[in-house]
Amino acid sequence: MRDLVRRIASATPPDRDRGVDALRALAILGVVLGHWLVTALVADSGAVHVASPLHHMPQLAPVSWVFQTLAVFFLVGGRVAARSCAATRARGGTYGRWLRARTARLLRPVAAVLVVWSVVAGALLASGAGLETVRTLAKLALSPLWFLLVLMALTAATPLVARLHPLWPLAVVLHVDLIRFGLGGPAWLGWINVLAGWLVPYCLGAAWARGGLRSRPTGWVLLLGGATVTAGLVVWAGYPAAMVGVPGAGISNLDPPTLAAVAFGLAQSGAALLLIGPLRRMLQRPALWAAVALTNLSAMTVFLWHQTALMAVTAVGLLAGDPLPGLHTVPAGFGWVLARLAWLPVFALTLLMCWAAFRTYEQGRRAGTRVVQEGRPARTTAVRRA
Repeated sequence: MRDLVRRIASATPPDRDRGVDALRALAILGVVLGHWLVTALVADSGAVHVASPLHHMPQLAPVSWVFQTLAVFFLVGGRVAARSCAATRARGGTYGRWLRARTARLLRPVAAVLVVWSVVAGALLASGAGLETVRTLAKLALSPLWFLLVLMALTAATPLVARLHPLWPLAVVLHVDLIRFGLGGPAWLGWINVLAGWLVPYCLGAAWARGGLRSRPTGWVLLLGGATVTAGLVVWAGYPAAMVGVPGAGISNLDPPTLAAVAFGLAQSGAALLLIGPLRRMLQRPALWAAVALTNLSAMTVFLWHQTALMAVTAVGLLAGDPLPGLHTVPAGFGWVLARLAWLPVFALTLLMCWAAFRTYEQGRRAGTRVVQEGRPARTTAVRRA
């Protein structure tokens, strides 16, 4: 382990911004743990459906404030894409080559998920599983893809939006919600916010790449201002307190994003800007940096397979016969919460198996193995690309 830590440290380019990598890793862990804590698969009348403890225990809404970290994803994504696009232009590279390089790493692991789940869905249907059950499982497994589609769309538009002020997409979100909720407009207008809403932190990330947002007062303004607006929208405007979708709820803050979710994302972005300095100092410790670097090398693999890990454990648990607390039971009490916490290490172990099976699709077989095994110059490429 010490040798691995030493090799990762020596493979890291001196100009690597370790704090940004840490933000991406924290965002990944937040999404994974959030889904594992608020997603329950309940068998009812021969079919499986998704339930949430937030529906039965709305007082747990603050859990979603901690683990709904998508805005940090887009903040980091905007910063990294804007910097790499500018660097490619400075070297005389073309937009097409830059875009292919940015999207190739996303498409390989997505293809693996689609192939595996096509086979699984076909096998379930052939074995007599109900169509509704198969639809529920497939939707849950493939739900992370919407995030990647939006990220790829914003990445492709980076040359156009890199200098766009975040207030412009924020104004779009405001007007869409005003029409939807205030004037009784059509619900489909909300889907405009899927791009406009996440464009707000993405544009903040691009501004960060240009050298802005570096002062601590800016971070505090975003954090306190975003938190104040979010609280006001929840208390006085009727927005849900949960920052994730809750089955059975009339309004979701995330599907599609609402003004409350975007304001909450501004608060998260401010917190990220305030944390970046301490994170950079902490990650001078080789062991901490090794953990962050390895997480980033397999970020998309972890993100795409964490729901499959949850479903695999749930399916194997059915072999026990009786429903297992925290796994198959209705999430209607704090006993379920305690039981679910006990299942988290099992989910993590299953995700580790998925990672071992599919990680090569993200980095490519040679890059994915050399960073751990060889300690040669190829490792530097793998860490730099993470």
